[in-house]
Amino acid sequence: MSTYTMIFKYIVVGGMGTGKTSLLNRFIDDEFYTDCPHTIGIEFAAKVVPVSDERIKVQVWDTAGQERFRAITRSYFRGAVCTLLVYDVSRRKSFNQLTTWLNDAQNLTNPNSLILLIGNKIDLEERVVTREEAEEFAQENNLLYTETSAKTGENVNDAFMDMTKKVYKLVKEGKLKLTTTQTENEMDLQTDNKPKKDSGGCC
Repeated sequence: MSTYTMIFKYIVVGGMGTGKTSLLNRFIDDEFYTDCPHTIGIEFAAKVVPVSDERIKVQVWDTAGQERFRAITRSYFRGAVCTLLVYDVSRRKSFNQLTTWLNDAQNLTNPNSLILLIGNKIDLEERVVTREEAEEFAQENNLLYTETSAKTGENVNDAFMDMTKKVYKLVKEGKLKLTTTQTENEMDLQTDNKPKKDSGGCC
């Protein structure tokens, strides 16, 4: 296992079918799977990345988008230093649902933790949510914003790395503290970088 100096816990939330696990797979393994069932419960993967002169282990917790799993999902916000809030640019409903997930992120994480709004599936032609309205939503709620395609890989690695650098800066400045509960006990859940499935698949 690669050595590292810090662990950053990220949680990925959003409606069902927005491509959350596809983003995870693209970041961890640079892979995209076309036949991918919906996540049931929680999935987990990790990757060590370089930031400045240190190596950071990024834990990514991928959550189910169905409402019936929300109680489970809410318990995983604890210790997260970054929330990735994902919607599908081709589905208005997924954008309209953002407020629910945003409320959880704001209420259940450290006030200084970061929230990145991600408009996914920009490779699709049938876009219905404009970049302008998404940026307006992000500005109104003090969120960072980017657009990605898990299918093509566009902006995916940049999104994760940009957030890692921002979190690192906050930690170094003493504005964000890493909790002990998110570190070794959670890392012991697996010994490699492949997604760990409590049950279910992806997306």
